[in-house]
Amino acid sequence: MEEKKISLEVVNPNAAGIDIGSRSHWVAVGQNAEDVKEFGVYSQDQMDLCEWLKAKNVNSIALESTGTYWQNLFSTLVGQGFDVILVNGRQTKNIKGKKTDIKDCQWIQKLHSLGLLSASFLPDSDTDTVRTYSRHRLNLLNRSASCVKRIQKYLRLMNMRLEVVVRDIVGLTGTSIIEAFVNGEYNGTELAKLRHGNCRKSEDEIARALQYNNRQDYLFALKQEWETYKYIQKQIQQTDLEINDLLKHIVDKNDNKKQHYIEKKSTSEKIKMV
Repeated sequence: MEEKKISLEVVNPNAAGIDIGSRSHWVAVGQNAEDVKEFGVYSQDQMDLCEWLKAKNVNSIALESTGTYWQNLFSTLVGQGFDVILVNGRQTKNIKGKKTDIKDCQWIQKLHSLGLLSASFLPDSDTDTVRTYSRHRLNLLNRSASCVKRIQKYLRLMNMRLEVVVRDIVGLTGTSIIEAFVNGEYNGTELAKLRHGNCRKSEDEIARALQYNNRQDYLFALKQEWETYKYIQKQIQQTDLEINDLLKHIVDKNDNKKQHYIEKKSTSEKIKMV
């Protein structure tokens, strides 16, 4: 019985594969040793890489999404007119048959030339910019939450049981009390007078919860944590302004988005509606 053979058709004959690294990138335009070359990560190295690919008549490139190291090179390659796809590393690792005697970049080049790799989703530039701001804001919120936990810990160690009498220690009442405390007001009765009108606990109960035990080491740590918290809040506000300005710019330059954008009503307009 005649043995059946199946061959894979080359889809991208002028394909290249790039193995992204933190200090260098390995590039393959074929399966021979002379088809592999290493390049650095500096801007000039990236331009040299592009010139080498052009000399090899490469028009389609696949590179793995390794951390954030791929982003600058990806932008450079696209800017030089190459057709570039970003590939999830699981695609190249999960396909069986990879040999240990060839470099990763050659394996990527082979899979790409056979059309076995699919591009990862990449957002447009505006969406990518918004995502960067949003992720940064989330990091700030996480830092702020950790800072609040440490503030609460130091208050508790000083017998300032603010978390017992207020729902949120960095709310209106809590913020006023902590600000006065770190500025030298240690008397619980005086601190309780800073209670906001919406607070459910009475001044007397708040005063009994705020009995400072005179631990200077915890007070020092609390002061620094409080300054850190206020600084992070300022950064969050600045980030919110940047996001707001960016979104306005994105909406203003797109007529389709303008149709779905509703300006906030002024106070006078709200009164008229009522």
